[in-house]
Amino acid sequence: MKTKISLLLMLFVSICSFAQQIEINGIVTSESDGMPLPGASVIVKGTSRGTTTDFDGKFMISAEVGEEIEFSYVGFVPQVIIVSGKTEISVTLKDDIASLSEVVVVGYGTQKKADLTGAISTVKSEDIAKTPSANVMQSIQGKVAGVQVVSSGSPGGSPTVRIRGVNSYKGGATPLYVVDGMFYDTIEFLDSNQIETISVLKDASSISIFGQAGVNGVIIIETKNGRTEQKPVFTYNGYSGYQNAQNVVKMANAEQFVTMAYESNSQPDIDFVNNAMQRFGRSRVNPNVPDVNTDWYKEILRVAPITSHGIGVTGGTERTTYSVNANYFSQEGILDMKNEYERFNIQSNIAIDLSDRLKIGTNAIFSNATQYNPENGAWFQAYFAVPILPVYDYSNTQATSTPFSDATLLGYRGSQNPFPTMTYNNNQLKIRKVLTSMFLEYDVVPDKLKFKTSYSHDYSTISERNVRSPYYISGQSQREVSNIRRAELKYSKQIWDNTLTYSDSFGDHNLTVMAGSSYRDYQDNAFSATGNDIQGIGLESSWYLNFADPTSFSDQVNEIGDRQYSIAYFGRLEYSFKNKYLLNATIRHEGDGRFPRELWVTTPAVGLGWVISEEDFMPSNDVLSFLKIRAGWGQLANGFLGGSAGTRTVSQATTDIGDVPTNGILTTNTFRNLKREILEETNFGISSRLFNDKLSLEVDYYIRDTKDLVLPKDTPITAEVVDANIGEMRNQGLEIAANWNQRINDNWSFSVGGNIATLKNEVTRIDSEQGYFDTGSAEFRQRLIVGEPVNAFYGWEIEGVYQNPDQVAADPTAQYEANENNNSLIPGDFIYKDQNNDGKIDDQDRVVLGSYLPTFTYGGNINVSYKNFDLSVAVSGQTGNKILNRKRGEVIFTNDTNIDADFAVNRWHGEGTTNSYPSSEGRRKAWNQKMSSFFVEDGSYFRVQNIQLAYTIPAKALGENMPEVRFTCTAERPITVFSYNGFDPEVSDGVDRQTYPVPAVYTFGVNIKI
Repeated sequence: MKTKISLLLMLFVSICSFAQQIEINGIVTSESDGMPLPGASVIVKGTSRGTTTDFDGKFMISAEVGEEIEFSYVGFVPQVIIVSGKTEISVTLKDDIASLSEVVVVGYGTQKKADLTGAISTVKSEDIAKTPSANVMQSIQGKVAGVQVVSSGSPGGSPTVRIRGVNSYKGGATPLYVVDGMFYDTIEFLDSNQIETISVLKDASSISIFGQAGVNGVIIIETKNGRTEQKPVFTYNGYSGYQNAQNVVKMANAEQFVTMAYESNSQPDIDFVNNAMQRFGRSRVNPNVPDVNTDWYKEILRVAPITSHGIGVTGGTERTTYSVNANYFSQEGILDMKNEYERFNIQSNIAIDLSDRLKIGTNAIFSNATQYNPENGAWFQAYFAVPILPVYDYSNTQATSTPFSDATLLGYRGSQNPFPTMTYNNNQLKIRKVLTSMFLEYDVVPDKLKFKTSYSHDYSTISERNVRSPYYISGQSQREVSNIRRAELKYSKQIWDNTLTYSDSFGDHNLTVMAGSSYRDYQDNAFSATGNDIQGIGLESSWYLNFADPTSFSDQVNEIGDRQYSIAYFGRLEYSFKNKYLLNATIRHEGDGRFPRELWVTTPAVGLGWVISEEDFMPSNDVLSFLKIRAGWGQLANGFLGGSAGTRTVSQATTDIGDVPTNGILTTNTFRNLKREILEETNFGISSRLFNDKLSLEVDYYIRDTKDLVLPKDTPITAEVVDANIGEMRNQGLEIAANWNQRINDNWSFSVGGNIATLKNEVTRIDSEQGYFDTGSAEFRQRLIVGEPVNAFYGWEIEGVYQNPDQVAADPTAQYEANENNNSLIPGDFIYKDQNNDGKIDDQDRVVLGSYLPTFTYGGNINVSYKNFDLSVAVSGQTGNKILNRKRGEVIFTNDTNIDADFAVNRWHGEGTTNSYPSSEGRRKAWNQKMSSFFVEDGSYFRVQNIQLAYTIPAKALGENMPEVRFTCTAERPITVFSYNGFDPEVSDGVDRQTYPVPAVYTFGVNIKI
């Protein structure tokens, strides 16, 4: 009987205990702006029960009355609530300035935001994942002031990223990427959906701790990871869509082309038109035009699919956090050939607290990608191909294996048809990366002194297979013998870092001192071999060197290798007094064997800050809640240029001495011995929050000088060109970023943000006799001149077009041409500006025509949320840059080609028709083919960068076991407004010859979280 009573009592207690466990729903928001906090941690203290909030900040958890639930989120003060029996809880977390500082990684650890005195901008995961792209840097275009991202349309291509302009003429412009503590030159292997934040370090005082590797800016990326005591969270992120070429350049159609041919008074071109009519017949609409009207861009373009699928799991126990993710990405190119990119990634992060004082962790990324490179010459050929030529010419019975047409059969000098180039070339790259890192962190003195050692290894291989198959179209368009090139490139980058960090607070003082060392070992090896006459070329299984003619390898086998070591010692001091007077100082002493002239270099930096809002004379108010003034100065060395290189040569030469040919020996020495370029920057900034923290405002002004700039230098007598430290360059600009966040009520919230940046790039010193030097090609000159931007376009300025014979007769420069150069100018020819008013047009009249660097960039975004719907729109743009339309300008090399419709429509064809374009005849004259402002066009643009409409179904909304599901419809680059006569105004170096167009991308995505 007693046993039965005991069992009943135990059952009663269990039922009572179970009855006390209730399901609690709620939402977690930010106190400053009322916005929901997705991914906030919700844990029942002392148990393994936990969850995270969904995209709208909502959560559901089971707990017993009397238990404590802890709500936490990075950047906010944790809050603990005791379960009282309520089933709905709304939690508001306060901003924690000290905690916010922890998310800003500045190198070799983290740094408090209260101590930050530099220019740092952060982009969060929800903004990053909106961009469907193989490279995550595409997602920050227009989002960070002072950062220019020039898109790449080619599948797998990396965008060009410039932070505050260019710092070197020859030393590169690529920023340093730091992913979970590992250093990389490129990050095309990353999955956008696995990134938590991207932080951009822009000024020298923030970057200096990274040394010479960070001279072009540092981009720190933190990937998503689990949290302690977090139940496993499984996610799926996927999208699928298509890419479509936009703003396709209109070329002259057959009727326009024939009209211009007749207007040109070129009998050969008229004969070519007649040949086309004889070969292909006459048009029924206009019998004076061949019965062919090919739009070559339309022929080579296609709609291309893009897709991505990713799965992952994150979580943690009391002492362990982990994250494992896999992603598949596929993108075909809009060029209609074997042109695509496919990548598979596996990424894992794990950290374990072995004890209260010892922590270890490891990160690993495996990436396997296959890329088929496009034949970019097709863009060039399609621009020049005449419209009276079809893609296929079935009367060309000699063609093998496909009867492609050939313009030489009509009399033209080039074959023009891009399809043989696209069809008979196959360029495959297999890119494999194994990226690993591990760390050990030990608290020597708990909460005071910490030691950390970390090792990372980036091992990458690229296997190239470039096969060129034989074909015959005509005597001028053929490849008699097949060709194969195989190359193996191997890269190994090992980094071993050690740091010792002391942190302490006493009274009103906060102090952190860090000292460390970094050892780097970079190796690379490249092996290549080329063979001809592949047996069984029609089978891909024969695309190996052993199927090539073994006698063809002579002088076509090459191997090079290199190994570089560097070591650095560095330190950082962070100090704050009363959390309002701030000091941040760093120093780095770095040695690099590539610079024997100056093995070691020391670069200091210092930053100061004053939190004015913490002063007694700044009373608490609803208008200005936070105000900080920042100033920083620092130096960085540029390690992208090898210090010593070159060869000494001896050659025979013949010269006239007293009119007698004399043989002799000429010795040359092109050896260079460089110092590092030194970047020195001063930055002034303001950080503020206004109107109850709804508005945040960041303003920065910087002056950045590159000293000991490396430029080419002519050597006496031999006229050899050797690199030398003979110049200086300056970048300066103003950056402003503002964001407004507001939650109107439980259903409505919105945010609006924008940023602008100015840039003035200027060469300030060149130590040479002439004071400048030329770059670019002779026909399309660029020049470095003191007082002008680097690589400025340089040529003649056009004032107009001669309209009638009287105007020609009255112009002194036209008469000079006729009398001195036997060059008779006529109506339809350009009028060049006589800059020095000497009555003639010569080299002295050339001026700077502009720069490829924009002087003003901007971006903006608006996000609106209503219940489970949210809509975001992002825009970007730039002005002040120029683009050299070299496609149009290369008429200087071959003038029997097509031209764009813009020229055909607006050409001069009678008095008053235009004052900007030459005539059809004038287009073919050397006078009008000079490097001039006609070919250098405005590169400004405004773009709707991204539009995304999303709907979120909260977890358990459709059933007890249903996951959170989010549907997205995204349009990337749907609208671009510009005046440049090309596909796209995004040209990385400003010279448009065969640039791969950047397509618009439309996708539908699904994100699932369980």
